[in-house]
Order: sequence, then structure tokens, then C-alpha cells
Amino acid sequence: MSGRIVITSTGIVSALGVGTSANQKALKDKKAGLRHPAILQTKHADEFIVGEVLHSNEELASMLNLPSAAAYTRTTLLALIAMQELMNEENQALLKDTKLALVNANTVGGMCSVEDYYLEFISDKEEGDFVQYIDTLDCAESTMHLSQHFNLKPLKATISTACSSSANAIILGARLIQAGLADKAVCGGCDALSRFTLNGFHSLKNVDKDPCRPFDKDRFGLNLGEGAGYVLLEKEEDAIARGANVLAVLSGYSNTNDAYHPTAPSPDGDGAFNTMQQALKKAKLQPEQIDYVNAHGTATLNNDAAEGKAIERLFSNANISFSSTKPYTGHTLAAAGVIEAIFSIWSLQNGVAYPNLNYNTPMEEISLQPNTEFVEKEINHCLSNSFGFGGNNVSLVFSKA
Repeated sequence: MSGRIVITSTGIVSALGVGTSANQKALKDKKAGLRHPAILQTKHADEFIVGEVLHSNEELASMLNLPSAAAYTRTTLLALIAMQELMNEENQALLKDTKLALVNANTVGGMCSVEDYYLEFISDKEEGDFVQYIDTLDCAESTMHLSQHFNLKPLKATISTACSSSANAIILGARLIQAGLADKAVCGGCDALSRFTLNGFHSLKNVDKDPCRPFDKDRFGLNLGEGAGYVLLEKEEDAIARGANVLAVLSGYSNTNDAYHPTAPSPDGDGAFNTMQQALKKAKLQPEQIDYVNAHGTATLNNDAAEGKAIERLFSNANISFSSTKPYTGHTLAAAGVIEAIFSIWSLQNGVAYPNLNYNTPMEEISLQPNTEFVEKEINHCLSNSFGFGGNNVSLVFSKA
């Protein structure tokens, strides 16, 4: 056997809906999940649009058969919802009896709940509802609940590398399997909307009050989103031996660091270029063999210019299809890498490259233009990019099994 790492199960929740069917239908119908926030409580609700999961915490808890949402942050509830779909696809005893790794990604922990109790935190109170949320700011809080809720005893790790967090989680899971430290790995990430993140990105002048326009000349910034996603990784021979449905092969990956700026990529796109090039090298593929690039495409001025230059440089001799799916979901931060990895796997399965919604005017920095409609074709290899603050760059290559 080849020793290849494959994906055999997935679970997802995003602004497009709960579960695979809802997300696939929204993608197919070109129905974006961006709207004014209804769950997030902010006085700026009428100003911004976000990719919000349209279920209250109580509704999410009910879907999980929890007695109440109390003591669970929205971040954790979203993680549990996505994980539940993955667990429903699998023989749960299999994951409990195997040498399992759980690699979860997150960026701001339970800030979505903590900020609601801020005044009580800084008061002299010693009792109250706020007490149960004191330790939920840790990014590993959702990781702990994932293992406890599903009664798993895995090797646990939590990754926080900004917007590439869950893409890095997938890499770590693959490496743990290849090193013999795990037989299977559940990898992914979660993040919930919060006033902290919305106001923070707005202070950086990175938020668009209209639907985001990745790779468009008139792009202004991102729309924040929330969600969670998880994938099950294992060796191909193990998946075949147990008769699992192999969804895709993780054929290549790379993570690098720009070391250029805390919040901006290297303007010439060197970081993105090197990451994609190294991922292709690991996959033993040439650029012309990549049929679709699911770009990071945040619609911010610096990111799209740098990533666009890198894509044009690497695929200069290829008729490449590329697009950003963030106009569908918003930028889901730590969950973005895995959500877009799952979209990429569906791209392979369905033979389709997704449209880049809201695109109208070509950028001045590059001559390439993203897909504006669905491109139906044979897709054997797909590249998914996730580039985060601090120069945390990840590229994943998925191939047909």
C-alpha cells in the first residue's frame, strides 16, 4: 500500500446551514449566508453583515440533546454540532477503541460568552452565572468538550495560528498518523462571532459593510463568519480494510511563515507562492495538474493582491480555475481552513469549481480573474489556501482517491 492519508468522514456547520446537505445545496444555489446579525448582540447590527449560523445557543443545545446551553459557549456548541455529523457517519465504537488523535483549532476561545459577563468579571462579585465561564477563554476549552461529550480519550492538541489554524490542524493530524502516534485523527476547528472580533477587525479597517468582493478591484474588506468543521484522517490501507468510503486523499501540504508583518502578507506574494509550491512538491504534482484553487481570498486589499500575484506566478502556464468561497460563509477564522478543505473535497467529488460571488471588476495587480460561474470539469487535484495573521501560511492539496 502507498501509506497515503485519506479523508473518510466530515462534519460541518456554517452560515450556509447545519450539515453537509444544507451546505452543498446553498453552494449549488449560489445562496450566500451573509446577513445582518440576529444572534450576535451588538449595537452595530444594522451596520455590518456577517456569516452567522441562524440558530440560537438554545436551539444548538437542543440539536445535541443537551438539557440547556448553560455553561457551553457558542464556540463549543458549534464544534459539537459539526462533530456530531462526523460521529453519526462513523461507528463510534471504532473511534473509541482506536489510537485516536483529536486536533482542534480555535482563535478566541469563548470570548462570545465572556464578553457578555465582562462587567461581572471586573466586579467584586464572587457568585453568579459568570463564574462558569471564567476559564472558557482558553482555546482548548472546545477541545476538552469535544472529547468529553463524545466520550473519547484521544491524544489531544489545540492549534491557534490565526486564520490557518484548522488547516494546520489537518497537517498535524496527518503527521501524527505518519509518525505512528495515532491510527486515526479527527482534525478541524471552530469559532463563533463575537463583538471582540468584529470590533477588532473593524479597527484594522478590514471589514466591509457590504458583501465582500474577493479579488475585485473595488474590494474593501472581509465579512466575518462563524462555524465549525471536522474531518477524519486515516491511512488508506486502514480505510480500505474496514470498507470505509474514501472521500479524498490528502496528497500534499505545506506550512510556512512570511516573517514579514504581524497583520500583512509580503506584498509580492512570496509567502503564498512558497507555501503552494512546497505543497505541490510534497504531492509530487506540477502546477498544471491542479484543476482548482480554493483561494484564501479574504477581500482585503493586501491579502488578495499578494495571493493573486502568487497564484498568477505559480500557475502562469496553466489554465487555472480559482475562487474564494468566503462570500458564501464569511471569514470563519479558525474554522476557515477546514470548512474550505471540505468544500474542496466536494469539488473533487462533484467535478465543479465554485464561483467567486460579487466579483465585477478585475484587479489592477494581476491579469488572472476568478470564476464568476460554476466551472464543471474533471477535477482530480484541488489546492486549498489558508493564510493567517503573523504570516501563518498553509496550503493543502486534495486528490481523488
